[in-house]
Amino acid sequence: MRAFHFSAPCTALLLPALLCIALLAACDQPRPQGVSRESAASLAALRATAPPADSEWRHYLGDQASNQYSPLDTINRQNVAQLREAWRYDPEDADRSGFGTLIPTNPLVVNGVLYGLSARKNLFALNAATGEELWRYPFEQPHEGGKGAGRGLVYWEGTTPDGRSAAWILVGLRHELFAVDTLTGELATAFGDAGVVDLRVGLDRPVEGLNVNVIAPGTLYEDLLIQGFGTSEFHDAAPGYIRAYHLPSGELRWTFRTVPAAGEFGADTWPEENRGALGGANSWGGITVDAGRGIAFVPTGSAAYDYYGADRAGDNLFANSLVALNANTGERLWHYQFVRHDLWDRDLPTPPNLVTVQRDGRSIPAVSQATKSGHLFVFHRETGEPLFPMTEVPVTGAALPGEHPADTQPLPLWPPAFAQQRFQVTDLSPESTEYVSQIIDGMAISTPYHLPSENGLVFYPGLDGGAEWGGQAYDAGSNLLYINTNEVPWFFRMVPTTELAFEVGNLEFAYMHFCGSCHGANREGVGSIFPSLKNIGDRFWPWEVYQIARHGRGRMPGYTDLPWYFLAAPILYLYTAGDEAVAAQSTEGEVKGYRNDGFNVLRDEFGLPGSRPPWGSLVALDVSEGEIAWKIPLGDYPNALARGLSGLGAENYGGPVVTAGGLLFIAATPDKKIRAFDKLSGELLWQAELPAAGFATPSVYEADGRQFVVIAAGGGKVEQPPGSAYIAFALPDAPQPSLETKP
Repeated sequence: MRAFHFSAPCTALLLPALLCIALLAACDQPRPQGVSRESAASLAALRATAPPADSEWRHYLGDQASNQYSPLDTINRQNVAQLREAWRYDPEDADRSGFGTLIPTNPLVVNGVLYGLSARKNLFALNAATGEELWRYPFEQPHEGGKGAGRGLVYWEGTTPDGRSAAWILVGLRHELFAVDTLTGELATAFGDAGVVDLRVGLDRPVEGLNVNVIAPGTLYEDLLIQGFGTSEFHDAAPGYIRAYHLPSGELRWTFRTVPAAGEFGADTWPEENRGALGGANSWGGITVDAGRGIAFVPTGSAAYDYYGADRAGDNLFANSLVALNANTGERLWHYQFVRHDLWDRDLPTPPNLVTVQRDGRSIPAVSQATKSGHLFVFHRETGEPLFPMTEVPVTGAALPGEHPADTQPLPLWPPAFAQQRFQVTDLSPESTEYVSQIIDGMAISTPYHLPSENGLVFYPGLDGGAEWGGQAYDAGSNLLYINTNEVPWFFRMVPTTELAFEVGNLEFAYMHFCGSCHGANREGVGSIFPSLKNIGDRFWPWEVYQIARHGRGRMPGYTDLPWYFLAAPILYLYTAGDEAVAAQSTEGEVKGYRNDGFNVLRDEFGLPGSRPPWGSLVALDVSEGEIAWKIPLGDYPNALARGLSGLGAENYGGPVVTAGGLLFIAATPDKKIRAFDKLSGELLWQAELPAAGFATPSVYEADGRQFVVIAAGGGKVEQPPGSAYIAFALPDAPQPSLETKP
């Protein structure tokens, strides 16, 4: 995951303001009050009348297999159109003044209680049938640099060392793991250091300055919590070790080094001279466990820095890999590397799924991994053998000086890609075609693996997939895997620098990251559509520039989903750079390295993607036959609807859930809708408006004899306004049994 650290000149100017804000926030921050007598009685009553475990939602993404499936069928094809809002919980802690929030949380439901995280990352417990708040623990850690943090929680029940029964919610925020007692609403002091474990400890680096940020929750296996984390993707990245912590003590039990130490398997794929300073290869998407076989399946991200790797010659195991580990010991059983020496940020964004492949009358235990490139890889769980034929595709284009890319990369010949692979410029109008063509003039159009260059690269599917972090849903009855996919182009250029390990967060870098790809390294503009930013102080006050950057203006989209302080550095650069300044001094001194000029979605003049639609799809893929059963556009952009355009799909974040009632539920799109589809045909059967876009994966559960579907509607992404509500839907009348015959 991406993060920034502000340099000394920027910090000196911003520190007083930030300190004041921090002090005010600390004075105003609520403290946990524990559980009231009434709530304690409600918790006891709910536990006593809770439905069976498989009727609730006790694991992140449904179960340890990450299959996002519910066996409930009370809501089904025949009655789903009757769904109504049953309750709404809104603590109203989204900051709508420009801070930007996101609630990507897939909530848990255990013993009649729903556990979730609010926009400000406060943990809460609700009566799952009514939405009534039972208690809240105020972490008050909103958004920050880890925009997708807080995607889920872990529920643990067991016995503490003194023999007492315990039930905890484990919450990962930034570099800390917290255990909160579900009965008291307070920290469980038997865990770690008074209820907290510091994930920076044990990474073979000094703790100070290590960038560690829990994105997806850990996964339980017996008495172990197997945990990954997010980190920077730059030269300061922490090594992405996978660790297992004992419960309830919080003690570290095993470590798997994804950047191998000297003498370990894979060490020869990293340069010996600086392996100890390299990082990344972290697992931020989530870990899947085959509990019966005792195997943890760990998807990993890119080695850092992930666009230029002169300092990390070699394939860089175990980056960009699916690693099968003995869940008891952390020993490697097998691995598969999807991208060797990654230069495209093609990290694995989602937990794998445990599926079954039917072949020649045999049921083969398999694990599938969806990728940002829009491909599905399927392996035998025990051996790692690919279950569909593979090929090697060439890496094309000229390497940057000092770089040493792999010659080829692996791709499956089958199943077919679930996302479009061929970029075509938008044809919505001749004007839009000309607008986008001018932006990308002189850039290379990506084949699956075309090397980055100073001239620029149009990357498709873009840096956010293909598949994304919401996960895939698997229905064993039909053997269909459901994948929502982004089909939006991005672009970037590589910029020479005088330092290999450039200082992330310096003002020049911040400018290039947010502004340089459009307005140029010298701020003079590019072409006729991007104006010069030189001498901007003669035209605008800094606050006016901030408002333009935040909310957009004319053809420029806004950065609505970022904290205000992310924009402070590039704006400060615009007001302090001299007339002759060139970002990162790219023309002065000896060139020692390269960096990209930002992360840019390619858009037309209306802010719509610069490729031909669909821009987002929902796909059902038969994992035995390797065939796409159906594919439909998913969602719409509000600005497309405003132009009378619909059915074109949209960028989407958050995953689907499939049920025994023949349904697939998904939100994920910027048009603020949650939808239900027929899982066998893709027919839209129901949809409802949300108060904000639901960029999260729903949960499906039973409470008080009724079936519910709940979604976190936090907005705050894809230029959508923030929200802070959880909305649960249910049938209005007494539940009726399903009449369908399940496949």
